[in-house]
Amino acid sequence: MATKTVDAARTADPAGPGHGGGGAGPGAGAFWRYWTASTVSRLGDQVTTVALPLIAVVALHASAFEVGLITGAAYVAWLVIGLPAGVLVQRLPLRGTQVAMDLVRAAAVASVPLAAALGVLGLPQLVLVALVVGFASVLFDVGNSTFLPAVVPREQLTSRNSLVSGSSAATDLAGPSLGGVLVQLVGGAASMLLDAVSYLASAALLGSLAHSAPPTAPRTGGAGMREQIREGWRFVTGHPVIRPCVADATAVNFVCGGLMTLTPVFLVRTLDAPAAAVGALMATGGLGSLLGAAVTPRLVARLGDARALRGAAVVATAFALLLPAAGAGWGTLVFALGNAGFSAGVVVTSIVTRTHRQTRTPADLLSRVMATVRFVSWGAIPVGALAAGGAAALWGPRTALLLVAAVSAASPLILLASPIRRMRELT
Repeated sequence: MATKTVDAARTADPAGPGHGGGGAGPGAGAFWRYWTASTVSRLGDQVTTVALPLIAVVALHASAFEVGLITGAAYVAWLVIGLPAGVLVQRLPLRGTQVAMDLVRAAAVASVPLAAALGVLGLPQLVLVALVVGFASVLFDVGNSTFLPAVVPREQLTSRNSLVSGSSAATDLAGPSLGGVLVQLVGGAASMLLDAVSYLASAALLGSLAHSAPPTAPRTGGAGMREQIREGWRFVTGHPVIRPCVADATAVNFVCGGLMTLTPVFLVRTLDAPAAAVGALMATGGLGSLLGAAVTPRLVARLGDARALRGAAVVATAFALLLPAAGAGWGTLVFALGNAGFSAGVVVTSIVTRTHRQTRTPADLLSRVMATVRFVSWGAIPVGALAAGGAAALWGPRTALLLVAAVSAASPLILLASPIRRMRELT
């Protein structure tokens, strides 16, 4: 159930400083295995992003609110274990934890086609699968988000984060289209086998890497989990730049949660789009993400990261407002344009703010800061998903989509109300 969210990149580079992920150094082979594992896994995720809600809408005739329950379940784990995850990542062996989480996700996803074959698939199982995958993904993703700055020189972080986001965007582009075609050809449940296989492939590739300690700073002395969580929380809430950036990300991710619920319902029931077209239209978000990742280094170099951040927030809001204006037939191109533009703005925001956190956070706090940020900002996704589903039930998908798009205006307003409005470079 991955999608375009602020700080959503999942890949990392254990090749070591100076290897650049493609050199001939001793870490180059490890990097390519790690990168391949993440890319294959994310491609499968994107198939499921299309398949799971389409199973609910088409096969189980779920309401918009019920689709919201599935989306909410996928991200509610950030509210439950998002804060402890940062401490757990420091205490557990990173490679072993990630392999275990891949295997858990593979088993959960594979249960859907199995239940469908037995004729017992229902909405509660889809919600449970989304919930299990969400909990496993929390530990997996927090580990990856703290890996990159330990192995990449500081001056390369923006370009490397752009590469990471670009790889993710490429799978965002290909995955939904592939998912839509598979759903139309073999059915939604059977198409989820691809995601299960992708997790198994990721686990095998990660398992082939040499054992190593988590690439985070040394553990905090004798401090208990609560105190370690508080340290990360105090750093985030007390930082004059990270705090408004987290508020901005929270607003954006509320909108993303709403879009995850409303997009399949709006396209299928309001615009009468077939499954293959739904996948293609959702894939335009990947196209926008790819463009955003490609231009971010140039924007930052030319404008400064603070100006790039403010501009991206305005662009995302402007394009989000196009989404509810889409119509059937050729009118779906309006949706495609809005989806691509919104995604591009979100990815620029993600790269800039993630790089800032990685360069300004002390090494011993990084995993906890990343977990705190995701606890707050990603916790808004299930709230947005359920709110959008409720709005659609009351007023219809198009009106709900308009309301969600209007909420996106909170993003630039938050930044303009903070010290960031006067900055050229984030401090």
